[in-house]
Amino acid sequence: MKPHRTDGVSLSFGLIFLMIATWWAVAQVVNLHLPAVGWIVAGALIMFGVIGLLGAIRSGRPPAPEPAPEPVHVAAEPAVPGDLPPEMHASIVRELLDDPAERFSKEHPEVKTERTGPE
Repeated sequence: MKPHRTDGVSLSFGLIFLMIATWWAVAQVVNLHLPAVGWIVAGALIMFGVIGLLGAIRSGRPPAPEPAPEPVHVAAEPAVPGDLPPEMHASIVRELLDDPAERFSKEHPEVKTERTGPE
């Protein structure tokens, strides 16, 4: 059975009904002559006592465990741009500065290409 929150209204009416039934049962066995105010005070004190007991029982439960925090993953330090060896850096720069048409004609001399741009 799934536990649920306590409904205060239902609990109050249940306790009132219980007090009336107890009062009736006690009145059948014991003949007490108390003024009406005395019964109201006694019933109120009993009701406060029962509510206090319910509160104490409820607070005695261990609190629900909090979810464990997720571990923080620290990534390795990212590679810093420019940490290439000077030889590799120079090779990349030369390749970017070379004209692709000249490189193609050097690699494939059998193919004739016509240049349409200025020479």
